[in-house]
Amino acid sequence: MAESIYEFNVTRLDGSVENLGDYRGKVLLIVNTASECGFTPQYQGLQSLHTRYAERGLAVLGFPCNQFGSQEPGDSAQIADFCQKNYGVEFPMFAKVEVNGDDAHPLFRFLKSAAPGALGTEFIKWNFTKFLIDRDGRVVDRFAPTTKPEELTNQIEALL
Repeated sequence: MAESIYEFNVTRLDGSVENLGDYRGKVLLIVNTASECGFTPQYQGLQSLHTRYAERGLAVLGFPCNQFGSQEPGDSAQIADFCQKNYGVEFPMFAKVEVNGDDAHPLFRFLKSAAPGALGTEFIKWNFTKFLIDRDGRVVDRFAPTTKPEELTNQIEALL
């Protein structure tokens, strides 16, 4: 098991591979996203957080996932187009991942282990689950899909 979030490589929507070590020293908000979900309008709140806090060291990272009701059916180009056209997303978006099960991306296995959900379960229940990471790469908290991005400002500001 990895000891730090900085050990993971992730693939961007454009196919390039990025090491999360590139985000060392930043506060991260990692979110599993979907384009056809009831929570999809949260893209607007995530973009607002990015716009408001990027210069102070926040990086919002979006990871599309199709495991919940097949709500992210598109390919990488369709996802990028949807996010840009509908929500003006400027924060980094990554290739589709699985967050649960045998094929769960190692990053999400790490996040779930570091910040279990309600009743200690590691299972991610739906799209737009959010993980807040401090400047040292430690998982600080996990937020349910129903938690709106704008509700995280106090926690984010405390870490910035």
